[in-house]
This record gives sequence, structure tokens and C-alpha cells, in this order.
Amino acid sequence: MGILHELLKDIPIPKMAKVRQSFSDEKIEDVPGTLKQELEKEGVAEFVKPGMEIAIAVGSRGTDRLVDVTRVTVEFLKELGAKPFIVPSMGSHGGATAEGQKAVLEHLGVTEETVGAEIRSSMEVIQIGQLENGLPVYIDKFASEADGIVVINRVKPHTAFRGPVESGIMKMISIGLGKQKGAEACHQMGFKYMAENIPKMARIALEKMPILFAVATVENAFDKVAEIAVLKPEEIEEREIELQKLAKKLLPKLHFDKIDVLIIDEIGKNISGDGMDPNITGRYPTPYAYGGPEVTKMAVLDLTSASEGNANGVGTADFTTERLVNKMDRHGTYANGLTSTVVGPTHISTTLENDKQAFQAAIKTANILDFTKVTVVRIKNTLELAEIEVSETLLDHVKDHPELEQISDVYELEFDENGNLF
Repeated sequence: MGILHELLKDIPIPKMAKVRQSFSDEKIEDVPGTLKQELEKEGVAEFVKPGMEIAIAVGSRGTDRLVDVTRVTVEFLKELGAKPFIVPSMGSHGGATAEGQKAVLEHLGVTEETVGAEIRSSMEVIQIGQLENGLPVYIDKFASEADGIVVINRVKPHTAFRGPVESGIMKMISIGLGKQKGAEACHQMGFKYMAENIPKMARIALEKMPILFAVATVENAFDKVAEIAVLKPEEIEEREIELQKLAKKLLPKLHFDKIDVLIIDEIGKNISGDGMDPNITGRYPTPYAYGGPEVTKMAVLDLTSASEGNANGVGTADFTTERLVNKMDRHGTYANGLTSTVVGPTHISTTLENDKQAFQAAIKTANILDFTKVTVVRIKNTLELAEIEVSETLLDHVKDHPELEQISDVYELEFDENGNLF
């Protein structure tokens, strides 16, 4: 590491200051009560007959109030005399096994005891049709045998493609309920065609399967339910397009258009499927998504323990540390890329000995003549954005921005004897 030390030792690290970012924190206080009202108001009860076996599709992402939303939906169906059961609807997540998918739901708090309905987990699917391009459309076998299907999911921007419909109800119908085979089929053609394939696949399922209604949530910048909607089958696509617009408006962000260097303390699958949310960093795993700040160089310093060695996303950064790479489970990380077909994020980015060198390497390569004028933003991860650190060079921008507030004096960053941040 001698030559790297020589190349980087004189690169100055700017003084930093703590900054508070403001976002709308409007949320629904009584989620169960609001959902009950919506279920009654939308008149979906007319589709439910006593004795019907109804599959409720529940996914793998940790969405706010998932247990409450599922439980209220189960209770509503039971009151109408139906027999609801839960079907894990998460594509290939949970190791693409029936037991793994059930375990994922339990980890999210969804159990037979908490929601009042049994969980029927299987990777078996039936093919219900195919698109004109030959792409097969699958659906979970248990769901296909039910008298009715209800879909629960959060609507939010996707991280790898853009379209009127991204991540939400229609993706749950087409990929989630399609299990591993559905996820693999849809990903096989790549994210370039995802925006058109997801709605087409979902339309076939809506036409051929007894989907009764969907429950869609939208979350605010603090991951709290800000909107909840009950959608009838014929209005799912149109309403989801509107909910997607709202989700993008409420998304947290970094209030900077251009950043020379972005430092992220930790990445992990528990933070985002991509390790860090590209909607925040502006760095996307494919060329089919966009938005967020223009970042010249990015460094990621560590991996969360909850990620269990899955370092998907490290390749989206320019630099990382030996500490992160040593925690990496390469097989688990590479499996992510093999399933999604997007392998750039599973590459190992340029690896430096410690935090200080990663910081300096990002500054050195940020394509600026005067290193003392570098603009730097440092965040803990892409979930925690209410308080961040910025370089002294950005404080004029902070002063002029209505949603930014400086909350500390400037200070030097402190590194321990191993060159890692305290």
C-alpha cells in the first residue's frame, strides 16, 4: 500500500458541519381505522361471498404497518364469511424456497398469530399466458386455486427503471405472485423492457385471475404510511400511476443538485435492495433509471451486519474499504446479480486500506483543480437523511436553502490510528 499512501497523503480533507434536512412528515395516524373506512367506502364487499377461499398476496419488503394492514384485510374478509389465507409474493426472495419465503414474512412480523390467517407457502406456479414476445406469465399455484385474490403492497419508485408504473401493485401481481419463475422470466429480458412488460403481465393476470381488490400504501420520507388506497381491479393501473407520482414527490432526497464527493458510511440489503437507494445517490445500476444529484465520485465505507455479507451495490460506488470487502459474502452477493441479471453493483469497487484513504481517493479523482474547493456530503446510509454532514464549501448553499439548516460549527473529521472515522 506504499504507493497508494504516497499518492493520497497530501490530499486535504475539508472541514465539515452537521446539517438538518427537512421533509414533509405528514402521515396517517390511524392506519387500521383508515383502511377499514376505505374497504367499506370502495364497495369491494360486493365481490366477496361467504365461504370463498381468498389468497392475500404479501411481499418481502419491510413496509410500514404491514402487519396492521394485513390483519385488518383478513378481519374484513372474515367478517364477510370468507376464508382468507396468506401467500408470500416475493419473486425469488427468501432463497427461492417455500420455507425461506415464509421465514421472510415472519421476520417482517407477518405470522398466522399476528394476522389471523394461515400462510400457504410454495414455489409451485402455473402458467396463465404469455406476452406477444414469448415472455411467460406465471402465478402462485395456491393463489390460482383460490376463489379470489387480494394484493397488498407499497407503491414506490423502482431503482433500475422508469415508467408510469414501477414498484407496487402491478409488479406484485406480475413478479411477486409469479414467484422465482416469474421473477426470472421478467428479469431475463433486462430492465430496459421492464416498464412495458410489468403492466402487460399484470393485465393478463387481472383478466384471467379472480383478483378482487388491492390495498396500496404510499410512505413519506420517514417511511411512515402517508396514503392508503383500496383499488378495484379495473382501476388498479390508473390509480397506481397517480400513487407512483405521489410516492416520487414524498421521496426523501439530498437537497443538492451537484456533489463532488458523496461518502456513505454503510450499505446493506436491509437499507435497500441495491445496498443504498439510487433514488437518493443519483447512481443507478442500469441506464434505464434516473433522478437525484449529480455525483462525481462516491465511496462506501462499511456493510451493515443485518445484510449478512450481501454487499450488492458496492460496485455502484467508485471506492470502498478493506473493512467492507472483508465482510462480504461473495456467493450471496453474486447470486443477487445472477438473479437480477444486473451484475455491475456486485463488482468490487477500488478498495482502499481505510476510511481516510477512501475519502482522499474520492477527492483526488473528483476532477477539480483546487482540492480545497471540493464539495462533500457524508451520510450514514440512504435511509437516515434528516441529519447529514457537508463540507464547509457547501454552507452558503445550506444558508440559502429553505429545507436545510446548519446545526453545528465546522470541525475537522477525526480518524483513529487505523485511519478509520470515529
